[in-house]
Amino acid sequence: MQFNVRPYICGALGRIDAAVLGKLTASGPKVLPALQSPEATLYSSMPLPPYHRAGHAFAFAWGERRPKAADEWMTVAETYETPGLIGDGRRVTLHTGALGLVDLYYVRLGEAVYFSSLIQPLLNLVPVAIDWSAWASILQVTFPLGEATPYSEIKRLPGASALVCEDGRLSTERLLPRWLRTEPFERWISPEEIVELLHRVYEDYDGRKLLVPVSGGYDSRLLASVASARGMDVESWTTSPDDGTDTDIAFARSITRELGIAHRVITQDAAAYPEDAMEVARRLEYLTPHHAWYAPFAKEVHGAGRILVDGLAGGPLLKNFMVSGAALEATTQEERSAAVLGSLSLGQPTQPFLSKAAAQWMEETVREQFATATSMLHGHRAELPLSVLHTRTVRGIARSAVNLVGPEASFAAPFIHPEFFDAALSVGVARKDKGRFYREVLHAANPRVAALPSTNVVKQPLRRVPLRSTAAPARNYAHRMLEVVVSRVPGLLSDELHEVVAGGPDALTRFNGWNDRFWVRGLVLFGLWLNDFEGDLSDLATPF
Repeated sequence: MQFNVRPYICGALGRIDAAVLGKLTASGPKVLPALQSPEATLYSSMPLPPYHRAGHAFAFAWGERRPKAADEWMTVAETYETPGLIGDGRRVTLHTGALGLVDLYYVRLGEAVYFSSLIQPLLNLVPVAIDWSAWASILQVTFPLGEATPYSEIKRLPGASALVCEDGRLSTERLLPRWLRTEPFERWISPEEIVELLHRVYEDYDGRKLLVPVSGGYDSRLLASVASARGMDVESWTTSPDDGTDTDIAFARSITRELGIAHRVITQDAAAYPEDAMEVARRLEYLTPHHAWYAPFAKEVHGAGRILVDGLAGGPLLKNFMVSGAALEATTQEERSAAVLGSLSLGQPTQPFLSKAAAQWMEETVREQFATATSMLHGHRAELPLSVLHTRTVRGIARSAVNLVGPEASFAAPFIHPEFFDAALSVGVARKDKGRFYREVLHAANPRVAALPSTNVVKQPLRRVPLRSTAAPARNYAHRMLEVVVSRVPGLLSDELHEVVAGGPDALTRFNGWNDRFWVRGLVLFGLWLNDFEGDLSDLATPF
């Protein structure tokens, strides 16, 4: 990992132990001091000048967008979606972005907090101990919930949160971001106004070289259409999502041809899948089984010299993505939360993967975690899309742009720009049902492109293509990792899955369905984690 456009940072708040701090700064990438004071230190892998400095006051940020002036930490967080460190001579505040796209991890030791933008360096300060609740959500919903990480001693500071040191005392501060402080009323914004807002967001990138990946879906064709209409220097790339159809590639060719954008297909090699999967898992610090397919694409982006324009958050904001009919029709908070969690969770596999005790414990644990993680959204008019944004989008899907493309290359996420975000959120879920409003937006942007086939509508494949993730190299890798789970935590898996693993790599060929594949990927990720930390994990006693 090369920190070219976003630095690696670490530091401490409170009554800092110099020996512990020294251990932290020596444990990760090479860093330079950006701030050193009795109660706060900040180190960065590249020069990190403050965006504000006056007397004893200072303000630092290290997200993709740099604040222009000093302000309250929450205003900075929600305007620029950046973590930062702010001090006024009396109080020092370490904050996240309002959504929390750029990760900030910490451990509390004594009367100090030690923080880092990566988990790994913090593991040199505390024992490696498993957080079973985090793994429950990684396996069931494919990402952790709340502040959990795979390690019980290390926490992630959630979005719209801050750690504060004042008069030597540490505290945690959580504030409601802009979109929760005031519920967005139905403004009856038109599709044409939405497109105009995107044009205004793109003004920040005028004169820059852009790369807009086109997948054949709604988000990417909208972003490509607006960039093309502005006459920007834009290329488009597509790769296989490893879904067994590659419909994306055929549809993307039609879209880019209509727009007159140079298009390139990034090919993938089934033999390289195990290495890709392991590299992505380790780089994402074992937080999600997603994104192995994205590895070849991300590596090409690193050398492209272009800003990646990512459609992050478009689905939840514009087309009720992951919002089921049951969620829309729910009449109680309990029904609504259960419906959203049901959409986010993996469906049942074709045979039991987990033991009955493990499955029951996992279901109860994830339900409690989800309720806590989304409690501030309950009763909000936009609760449904915000529940998806604050969980799946931030903790699972954002990893491709934030952690695989960045920090080597810059990325832009137009849909989370404050003006666009607020406008899209104000559109009621009823208008977005079944993608109706999104289709109107696409038509306003470019009616000819809007009329082309979309992966959001057409589910029948043009042709079947082999999956990299179930080919022989992947099966061999998956089987090795499942054997690790069998040997280290046998009580996690069902008797049926024990029999499958005993049958060797080819026995995994039965797992071709979507749910089966993702259950396998999650367990394989767990096996890789167990394998990588074999010498550090002393206690794997399960809570079930």
